[in-house]
Amino acid sequence: MDPKVWMYLLYLAVSVGLTVWVATTLSRNGRVFLEDVFDDERLANAVNQLLVMGFYLLNLGYVTVTMRSGATIADASQALETLSRKIGWVLLVLGVLHFCNVFFLGRYRRGRMRMQQVAPPLPPVGPLPHMMPPPPPQHMPPPQHMPPPPHMPPPAQA
Repeated sequence: MDPKVWMYLLYLAVSVGLTVWVATTLSRNGRVFLEDVFDDERLANAVNQLLVMGFYLLNLGYVTVTMRSGATIADASQALETLSRKIGWVLLVLGVLHFCNVFFLGRYRRGRMRMQQVAPPLPPVGPLPHMMPPPPPQHMPPPQHMPPPPHMPPPAQA
């Protein structure tokens, strides 16, 4: 069989295997993150399933579109070089998709947390303490010898 055909078969097997492994790992470990993001277990599970489905569609679509190679593959060495480049791109796409999901879900979570914060009962009147200028430094005069109070007799001298 032609080395290019072997390369295609190995590319499909590795790419599909990586996609399934990454999707199940992210689904299992991302559920806790999604529950925190949405503060609702049912919604988190539904979004988790939708993200996994979208992940499969995007990544397997990319794998399928980029499977074809215009390079001439004469031997196993060229096949492995082309295969490693293709799998490298698949891994980069997997990483970018994961980063984008985490980034946008994190932004959504921060917005939800901001909306849940309780507003102060009354707006502040005047400058807040951290906005006031610092008090001027106070200089203490050096201690001086003070005469005894008038009701006390002066100390006895020997």
